[in-house]
Amino acid sequence: MKTSLFTKNFLFATLTGLLIALSVAGCSDDEPKQVAAKPAFNPFDHSHDVEVTDIQKHKFEHDFADQCVDRELKNSTNKEFDKVRYATPCMCIAKFLMKDLTAEEAHMFIGEHKNAQSLVIKYEAAAYHCLQENSHPKGPDFSRSAQVN
Repeated sequence: MKTSLFTKNFLFATLTGLLIALSVAGCSDDEPKQVAAKPAFNPFDHSHDVEVTDIQKHKFEHDFADQCVDRELKNSTNKEFDKVRYATPCMCIAKFLMKDLTAEEAHMFIGEHKNAQSLVIKYEAAAYHCLQENSHPKGPDFSRSAQVN
């Protein structure tokens, strides 16, 4: 007879637990959830808060490429040939800089005709990137073992 008493107690406990679980899960908060507040200003955060428009990017790209070609042509002896030769790498550098252009840099370059220090640093990385795309002469192949005669 103990088994039937155990079964009844177990059944009663299970039903009571199920009823409590369903009633607690059915409760909800009627208040709308609050949206997280905008974080405080961080001077070390260099995110792009202000978008640079496509027109500014396009103007920057062409102005920068023209300035680059003009700078390279200062010491050139064959200006027509060198102008064509320098146009491609200068445009590559301008496009590379344009990808990560901030509104402040665009304003300084287009509006004030000045180069920001951050643009100078980016220029060096862009020049390295763009000038590495050119194929270099094939160097010696050290992977083969030397043949001994």
